[in-house]
Amino acid sequence: MSVADITRPRAGASRTRLIQERPMRFPDTRSRALMSRRGWWLVGLNFLIPGSAQAVAGGRRLAHIGLGATLAMWLLVIAGVVTAVLWPGVLFVLGTNPFFLLAAQVLLAGYALLWAVLTVDTLRLVRLVKTAPFARVGIAILAIVLLVVSGGTAAYGATLAGTTRTTLGDIFGQSGPVVPPSNGYYNILLLGADSGEGRDSMRFDSISVVSVNAETGATTITGIPRDMPNFPFAPGPMQDKYPNGHEGFAHPTCGWGSGVNQLRTEVEVCQDGSLLYPDAADNGSAPGIEATKDAAEGILGIEIPYYVFVDMHGFASLVDALGGVEIDVAERLPKGGGPAYDGQPVDEWAIGWIEPGLQRMDGDTAQWYARSRYTTSDFDRMERQRILQQAILAQFTPQTVLTNFQQLAVAGADLIETDIPDELLPTLSELALKARELPVTTIELTPQGGIDEYNPDYPYIRELIQQTLYPPTPTPTPEG
Repeated sequence: MSVADITRPRAGASRTRLIQERPMRFPDTRSRALMSRRGWWLVGLNFLIPGSAQAVAGGRRLAHIGLGATLAMWLLVIAGVVTAVLWPGVLFVLGTNPFFLLAAQVLLAGYALLWAVLTVDTLRLVRLVKTAPFARVGIAILAIVLLVVSGGTAAYGATLAGTTRTTLGDIFGQSGPVVPPSNGYYNILLLGADSGEGRDSMRFDSISVVSVNAETGATTITGIPRDMPNFPFAPGPMQDKYPNGHEGFAHPTCGWGSGVNQLRTEVEVCQDGSLLYPDAADNGSAPGIEATKDAAEGILGIEIPYYVFVDMHGFASLVDALGGVEIDVAERLPKGGGPAYDGQPVDEWAIGWIEPGLQRMDGDTAQWYARSRYTTSDFDRMERQRILQQAILAQFTPQTVLTNFQQLAVAGADLIETDIPDELLPTLSELALKARELPVTTIELTPQGGIDEYNPDYPYIRELIQQTLYPPTPTPTPEG
């Protein structure tokens, strides 16, 4: 029987029975109280189970689409929760996969659009003009608020997926080939650039090597002093140039330098580095970085195929995006590029001070905390950089990341350059999850670590690295 049939006068009894039995689909439009209650219910159903309002009040085709999408959404949510509990590594790997992120972005955007269509159609089914005046306004406002909560959440999720995919592409888009683990480890050169305001050139003043066990995720960080002298190189163009170790360089316009952090100036400014490392740019690197890799390999005696370069300007933006970092400052530190001449009092060239005590630093202050060195030693600065790294990691809580994700993504894209290929991201992501459960081992090649800063014993350093990365297995003793 069609709707047209039941509206004919001769079928008045049947229409009355339908109104009484199925008031949601066939309401008595003369009763404002009934229409108001029905309106509240339809809007609530649309929010709780999208498509259900159409199922009970009309629009069967749209109801099938909405209910099907809702069922699919809940199945995906349940699958995600189960995966997060049982196989968290899989979820983390998927979250760094660009194709998965693209699919998530499209699905979430489509769901947000569908929710908007269902909300508009629900208001049509409500027939606001038939409801009470107060309910008319309230139902409309409630529908809009719930649409913002539901559809807005889906749209925000689509934005996050898109931003993540774009950021990963910006950071890992220019990369080299995948290199298998070297003797069971992924070794990555971590460089911090000191190129902020008041500096005449960019130098890799923070130099570390991160070694990640390819099976367990156990991580060892080795800090290399920027002024380490007479360091050896791994086989390559720089070893050919300095077969007996780096003796420093002198140039009529570049000046003189000898430390590891001066290699970029020597290779890229004082000479044509592309002749030394012709494939560097094609592999997402640079001649100065490749020379620093060769130096780190020669010092530590391990293969280092990848680098991560952290720019101090982007670093400051990252700290600001996190809402600052909390650090207990041990001693008063000056801000500024240093004295203009030997013996110039600190108060004349300092542009500000970082006072001792517990304080919450913004990006600019944190940057100077990591850079300041003229009133302390380089080894003190290396320690402060480790403290700052730990403080930043402590700020990466789920609440902070979700609240400031857009700013963090922009800062991350400006902060990081690397030649780590995106194909390696799933593997490194899974290892990062394992590493969270293990302590991080640190090696500082400083006097505090037993290394002579003026005459380092490089064979001893390489032996120390081997013993740390490959500790001897205890020999079982026979039971007495």
